[in-house]
Amino acid sequence: MSPEFIAVVAVIVAALVFDYTNGFHDAANAIATSVSTRALTPKVALGVAAIGNLAGAFLGGNVAKTVGSGIVDLPTGMESLGIVFAGVIGAIAWNLITWYFGLPSSSSHALIGGLIGATLFASGIVQWDVIVAKVVVPMVASPLVGLVLGACVMLAVMWIFRRGNPAKLNRGFRLAQSASAVAMAFGHGMQDAAKTMGIIVLALYTGGYQDNNTDIPLWVFFSSAAVLALGTYAGGWRIIRTLGRRVIHLDPPAGFAAESVASAVLYTAAAFSMPISTTHTITSAIMGVGATKKFSAVRWGVAGNIVTAWVLTIPGAAAIACVVHLAVVPLFG
Repeated sequence: MSPEFIAVVAVIVAALVFDYTNGFHDAANAIATSVSTRALTPKVALGVAAIGNLAGAFLGGNVAKTVGSGIVDLPTGMESLGIVFAGVIGAIAWNLITWYFGLPSSSSHALIGGLIGATLFASGIVQWDVIVAKVVVPMVASPLVGLVLGACVMLAVMWIFRRGNPAKLNRGFRLAQSASAVAMAFGHGMQDAAKTMGIIVLALYTGGYQDNNTDIPLWVFFSSAAVLALGTYAGGWRIIRTLGRRVIHLDPPAGFAAESVASAVLYTAAAFSMPISTTHTITSAIMGVGATKKFSAVRWGVAGNIVTAWVLTIPGAAAIACVVHLAVVPLFG
């Protein structure tokens, strides 16, 4: 086996490990609200999330192309494979750190930050114009949109059903949440499995096993989707508790509003090839929904810790990737 083949396999394995950590780290995005409102049992919710992620991945090609070809510009060769490997390891490390502390940070931005850090450290080309247009602007806009739309949808729900029987409404919205949880999981698959697909395609291209970094082989769709689904089914209970209970106590109407808003934002971003954070989107939607009931009902201290993790994600993953790249350079020489 050639060194290039071994290097490509190493990057693909690292990408799938990241995919798995993404699954259990971001399982909370799809199921925290449904579990906390008791619309779904934990096992059923995880199963729904896994199936939704699996199905959604097959419609994430646009996002995959942005990650694979729009973030960094790398030539073919061993050095580039080392850069991609270091970037992915940086993202994995950041996922594990934030998972340990129960912080719902963005796996997407961890991966992008890792790629940026390793590429800059190796004096490679970072495509800042694409990053600003398709990463930075959506990174700021999607939580704001989630926050405002979450509040608007919740106010609409409260007004429309203002004369309804609370017990009957809760039962009805628990059923509705089954659909909104599926929609959320589907959107998560469109966004997050796509990022792993982009990395695998980038590895195949820089390793010389593919002529371009935009075409996605069918086996890449299946492997990325399946591993993300497995990771999701493994769960991520630390983060599920943070999103489902520590930010605000949700009832079924609020859970339905938050999930519906978040999934709509995810679909819109995917249509425009924007790799946004499912974590940012659902968390901000939960905050917007909660603030309509009583501003003080949202535990803004917990929310502040989450925002801090958001801000630190890209530079934190980038810094780790730099250290990893320094360590692996001899292996990819």
